[in-house]
Amino acid sequence: MKKITCILVLLFCGSAYAQTPVLKNIYKARAEEMFTKIWTHYRIDSFLGLFSEHYPSGKQVNLDYFQGAVLHEKKVSFLWPFSGMFSAANVLVKYPDLKDKYNQYLDSLVIGVLAYRDTVRIPSGYQAYPVALEKADRYYDDNALVCIDYLEAYFNTKDPLYVKKAKEVFRFIESGWDENLQGGVYWLEGHKDQKPACSNGMATLAALKLYEATHEVAYLNWGKRFYKWMHARLRNPDAIYYNDIKMDGTQNATYYTYNTGSMLEAAVLLYRFTGDRTYLHEARMIAKNAFTFFSTPNKGEFRFRIDLPWFVTVLFRGYEALYKVDHNPTYVNAIASDLDRAWKLSKDQYGFLTAKWATDQESKEKPKWLLDEACIAELYGRLGLLNIK
Repeated sequence: MKKITCILVLLFCGSAYAQTPVLKNIYKARAEEMFTKIWTHYRIDSFLGLFSEHYPSGKQVNLDYFQGAVLHEKKVSFLWPFSGMFSAANVLVKYPDLKDKYNQYLDSLVIGVLAYRDTVRIPSGYQAYPVALEKADRYYDDNALVCIDYLEAYFNTKDPLYVKKAKEVFRFIESGWDENLQGGVYWLEGHKDQKPACSNGMATLAALKLYEATHEVAYLNWGKRFYKWMHARLRNPDAIYYNDIKMDGTQNATYYTYNTGSMLEAAVLLYRFTGDRTYLHEARMIAKNAFTFFSTPNKGEFRFRIDLPWFVTVLFRGYEALYKVDHNPTYVNAIASDLDRAWKLSKDQYGFLTAKWATDQESKEKPKWLLDEACIAELYGRLGLLNIK
C-alpha cells in the first residue's frame, strides 16, 4: 500500500501551508466573497430568509438525496443545502471585525430555518421542505444539522434561546432511537429499513455539543451512547465508517468522507470532555487512515477524492478539532491545498465552484448546488481562523 509515498507527501503537506497574516487574510476574503456571492444570487425575495437550490435556477435539476424517487428542484431549497449557509455564517461571525455584520446574517438565517419547523407532528422537528409550501418527510440527519447549527450560534452569541431550540430538536432525534440492532436512529421518521452513519454520526455530535453548551450529563451520556453504537455497528477494522446498516445486520460498504469525519470530531470532543486518551488514540487512527483511504496520488502529490465538497468539509471539521489538540497540520493542510487548487481551476463564469472541484468545461457549465458553494465559505472561513504553523 503506498505507505512510503504517503509519508513523504504528509511531511510535505505538514509544512506547506504555514499560516501568515497575508494568507489568513486571503482565506478570510475568499470566505466573505463566496458568502456574499451566494447571498446575492441564491436568495429568493418572495420567501423570507430562503434560497434557491441551484444557480442559475429554473432549470430542470434532479435531486437524488431523498428516500425513494428522485425529486425535481422546487421553488426554494430543501433544508440540507439551506443548513450550509447557517453553518457558514456561524464561522464568519467568529471574526471579531465581522461579528456585527454576520450577526445580522444569522438573524436572517434563524428566520429562514424556522420555515422548516413542523409542530403538527409530535415531537416537533424540522421537515425537509418549508411547512407552508408542503408536508415533507423529517430526516434525523437534517435535524441533527439544525441542532448543531443552533448550538454553534449559541457558542457565538451566548443567547440561551438557541440552546432551547437545540434541545427541542434533540428530543425529536431521541424519538427515533429504538433497540432494533441494539440502538441507533433511522434515516427518516417512519421508514425503518436502515440505520445510517449520517444520522447517527451527526446525532453524536449534536449530543456532545449540547453537553458542551449545558454541562448536563444526560447529553454527554447520549453522545457516548451514539458513539458506542456507531463504533460497534458501522466502523470497519481501519476506523473508516460504512454508510449504513440494514435491518438484517448487513453493512453497506459504501464510504463517504463525512461519515468518518463526524466520528473523528466526536472522538476529539469525547477526549476533551472526559480526558480519556482512548478517544484521542482513536481520533488519530481515524485521521491517518481517512487520509490514506480518501486520497489518491496525482503527479507526485496526494489529492482527496472529492465525493461532495460538503462531505469533505465535515471531514475537515474533524481534522480541525484534532489539530487544536495535537497541533499536527498535516491533514488541514492537505484539504487546504485541494481547496486552493479548486479555487483557481474549477470556477464557472459566476465565480462558483464545480460539484466535485472538477476543472472540465462541462462541469463548469452546470447549475451549481447551494450546498456545494456554502461549504466553500465555511472552509475558507475556518482556515482563516486557524493558526497553522
